Amino acid sequence: MQPEKQKVRLAVQGMTCTDCERHVTLALQRVGAEGITASFRRGEATFEIDPARLEEAKRAVANSGYEPGAVEILDGSPRLGGPVQSGGGDHEYDLLIIGTGGAAFSAAIQAVSYGAKVAMVERGTIGGTCVNIGCVPSKTMLRASEINHLAAHNPFPGLHTSAGSVNLQQLVGAKDELVAELRQHKYVDLIDEYGFHLIRGEARFVDPSTVEVAGRNIRARRYLIATGASPALPDIAGLADVDYLVSTTALDLTEIPRRLAVIGSGYIALELGQMFHRLGSEVTLMQRSDRLLKAYDQEVSEAVAQVLSREGIRSLTGVTYERVEQHGDVKRVHLTVNGQEQVVEAEALLVATGRKPNTAALNLEAAQVRVGSRGEVLVDEYLRTSNPNVYAAGDVTLGPQFVYVAAYEGALAAENAVGSAQRKADLTVVPAVTFTSPAIATVGMTEAKARSKGYQVLTSVLPLEAVPRALVNRDTAGLLKLVADARTRKLLGVHVVAENAGDVIYAGVLAVKFGLTIEDLRSTLAPYLTMAEGLKLATLTFDKDVSKLSCCAG
Repeated sequence: MQPEKQKVRLAVQGMTCTDCERHVTLALQRVGAEGITASFRRGEATFEIDPARLEEAKRAVANSGYEPGAVEILDGSPRLGGPVQSGGGDHEYDLLIIGTGGAAFSAAIQAVSYGAKVAMVERGTIGGTCVNIGCVPSKTMLRASEINHLAAHNPFPGLHTSAGSVNLQQLVGAKDELVAELRQHKYVDLIDEYGFHLIRGEARFVDPSTVEVAGRNIRARRYLIATGASPALPDIAGLADVDYLVSTTALDLTEIPRRLAVIGSGYIALELGQMFHRLGSEVTLMQRSDRLLKAYDQEVSEAVAQVLSREGIRSLTGVTYERVEQHGDVKRVHLTVNGQEQVVEAEALLVATGRKPNTAALNLEAAQVRVGSRGEVLVDEYLRTSNPNVYAAGDVTLGPQFVYVAAYEGALAAENAVGSAQRKADLTVVPAVTFTSPAIATVGMTEAKARSKGYQVLTSVLPLEAVPRALVNRDTAGLLKLVADARTRKLLGVHVVAENAGDVIYAGVLAVKFGLTIEDLRSTLAPYLTMAEGLKLATLTFDKDVSKLSCCAG
């Protein structure tokens, strides 16, 4: 009589392509396995085999150059070796992720590579902020507004271009199609590809080791909170009684407002303010601080202010908000500026004053998870919360609000939660990009920050008039600024206001992260007529006047 075979799932690390899948399949066939399906994306192989030959199957996989991991019986029996234990009790999943954004998917993909059984909980639209209401929709609309602006303000003599009326409804429709396509291919399709379980509903902790979703109690060995953040509203009298926009709703407008008033002047305010101005709105930016981009270097702030002013965008700084009111379709913002009362009127009011973490519905007190003063989940250097079985990653912790940071943290949290790693999050060198035109990109310390930390500082400021690429583009608005340690001459910060600044800054990331010196950067070959050449030219300005060098001296 033939022995009865069991269907099993074997975690396999090291597969990177379909050829790897074929090698694992052949290895399992040689030991009598049947019905084999190997997936390098899921990091697993499923097959049927005589239980007595399971260890032989694992050795066959190892002899093929891959690393066999955890085994799960797929016929309803418990996992080999008994249920996973975490303080007692059976667990349905190894990792339960609350949220489906960048941090969540990065964590899920990393977790299945360790053979973990993963589920994600989503109360709304799959994909989180970036693809649905953040990076993707805003950047495609920014690009549209840039093209419209260039058509109307062409800097080249002999070219005759013009911009007609803007059909915002059609632009928004194209934006929505792009979002839907990327959401499907980069998020939804991956759920089946990697074998995650998707649970629909609002997640709520009922105790430190149990989550309730749609009336169902779920227990997991580890949890990851990756619920992101939402627009925050300032405390201004009357604001709750008017029809205001936030970043999400502003991107869904189908008519261009004649006048747009913007409360705030951070990256969202600047990007959307310039976007609507270039599509045809009269825009007024308002902020409490005495200058735009108050956390940035003074030169960066001044360069951006000059660009906005030259385009016709009005900026009010040092304001005190008194109240907001609405009369018909017109919103009125009552302000005090330098002791003088002013009223800003507009048909649309955009509030862009930061973001708040999405934690209100999670009942984190029951989970024994501590939160900060703004509701953010507090984590240690391993991204672990005050409950050792609960981790958090991404915007919900109110760290740097970038999708690439969220993805990095999600993968790291998964490694620590289910991969038994003890990796510390390192966010000492994080680039930031604001996609205005020109773009603003920074990494490392500002001059003021470096001085406050006790460094003797050297700085170099290079106007774009000295960068050949900007000259041939006929657009010299912007600058590059380098901050260095005077003692070691290592670069501490790189700050760029220029076209393609977001591409240029990656070289700055490498320079700051790996401690390159002024001389290291200066000794490299920079391709001529690129904006990146400006970095090398900026190193020359520590000792030379680049205006007196030949055009290709960089």
